[in-house]
Amino acid sequence: MESQKNSNALTWLFSGEDGSFSHGDFSLTRYFEDEFLNNIQVKQPHRFRVVFDEVDFDAVSSWLNHLNQDCSVAVLMRHNELKGFEIASSSRLAQLIECFPIDSNAELFEVTQALPSIFKPGLLVMDMDSTAIQIECIDELAAMAGVGEAVSEVTERAMQGELDFEESLRLRVSKLAGASDSIINQLCQDLPLMPGLESIVAELKPNDWKLVLASGGFTPFVGHLKDLLGLDAAYANELVIEDGKLTGEVTGEVVDAQYKADVIDKSAVKWQIAAGQQVAIGDGANDIPMVKAADYGIAFHAKPKLLAASNASIQRLDLRCLVFHLQG
Repeated sequence: MESQKNSNALTWLFSGEDGSFSHGDFSLTRYFEDEFLNNIQVKQPHRFRVVFDEVDFDAVSSWLNHLNQDCSVAVLMRHNELKGFEIASSSRLAQLIECFPIDSNAELFEVTQALPSIFKPGLLVMDMDSTAIQIECIDELAAMAGVGEAVSEVTERAMQGELDFEESLRLRVSKLAGASDSIINQLCQDLPLMPGLESIVAELKPNDWKLVLASGGFTPFVGHLKDLLGLDAAYANELVIEDGKLTGEVTGEVVDAQYKADVIDKSAVKWQIAAGQQVAIGDGANDIPMVKAADYGIAFHAKPKLLAASNASIQRLDLRCLVFHLQG
């Protein structure tokens, strides 16, 4: 058994050494992530996961010193630079969880349900604005058209759930009337991807995951991302353009909150995605029905209403954290 005098628990864990690590009167015993369901959960059914950036290794290591009972622990191996581990225990480690360093680049989430498997065919439906990309496209278009402030106020109220989505969408788009459609192509070329987006796409696609955008934004932008990243489908609202100008209208069925939720069910049927393998991620109140329709809904740097409706959240790290919410 490794002695704490010569090392610390986190260093031991990521060293890959076998066996156990003594921690005062308590010990950590290593297991492999895929062993939990078959071997570990019978005696240690309570588990939580920690994901962190390398720069916060010391902060997480110091926090782990508050451990006060025997536990089992597994490293979570993923194809990105973040580090992750899972702790399983016979009872909930409330004291340890409550003193987690919230000022660090680290996430802690308790696992209270079966997680979707990263190695089985799955479905990930993503919101676009402020989730797959770093901006709100309607706000950027408005700024380019010279009506930015008026549109931003409506956008924020809609994200907080204070306005009916379709009403707010049509109100915002109406302010773009007369703008050149060249601003659309210009913005497409400058879309700032959310950090970690390309990483999760690269990890999920080889494992037969279907990746979909469902956005209350606009078709040129989701189409651009679909082509750029090789996504499987993309849904958004269609702007009306006449003679090279935006008319200030949208055409066709509005992609609202319910439409986005329906994308989960329709996509699962289309690709025969099994129950338990359907994931959704978004950031605003308009994503609530979508994350509720999924088997596992994730709130990403989200507003309070969505946080309350989701199964889990990512509050500090980027999208690379998403794959740590899946069962390896």
